[in-house]
Amino acid sequence: MIKIITIEREYGCGGGEIAQLVAKRLGWKLWDQALTEEIARLAKCPTTIVEAREERPDPLYYRLFKSFLRGSYEGSLNAPRLNLVDSETILATTRRVVENAATHGNGVIVGRGSQQFLKDRPETLRVFLYAPRENKIRRLVARGKSEKEAEELIDTVDNERTDFIKKYFNVEWPDRAIYHAMINTSCGDEATMRMIVNFMDAYAPCAVS
Repeated sequence: MIKIITIEREYGCGGGEIAQLVAKRLGWKLWDQALTEEIARLAKCPTTIVEAREERPDPLYYRLFKSFLRGSYEGSLNAPRLNLVDSETILATTRRVVENAATHGNGVIVGRGSQQFLKDRPETLRVFLYAPRENKIRRLVARGKSEKEAEELIDTVDNERTDFIKKYFNVEWPDRAIYHAMINTSCGDEATMRMIVNFMDAYAPCAVS
């Protein structure tokens, strides 16, 4: 019996919107912005800090700053008061939230490495969403981005996700073998949602209840 769906996605393919449709159709909890907010609550920091760090390694200047603090006596004394929230801290907190969500079940989790955290749970359906570049650009332009901004975001965000998965899970992104389904979202959000729900129903007998 499937209790959790993880949805990993290329940037701009509509993963968030489709996850919302899936959660609404199933009557399940959506763990997207709610996941970020719960991570921020547990890490005791603003959601903007989590949003800037999740699904990407720390930038070089931040890694150098942490190294300086760790190697400096004065820095080691002041580090607790600075309450630094780095990618490793967010990753560890994310794992706690994701595994807790999986234990409770009936949830749709968007990205954040959830497919890797839950790869050994038979009650989890793992889906990867992608789309042709022109479709992603068109979607982002419709959201108010310029075409140049859309192209830059498509490249940089997915590159950051690739680096994130490689660094913390030591696999290539997307790790095709881990997914039960990989779906091209150019058929539309509603159609993609129906494919995910129908696939879940078809796959359910294969999952361990």
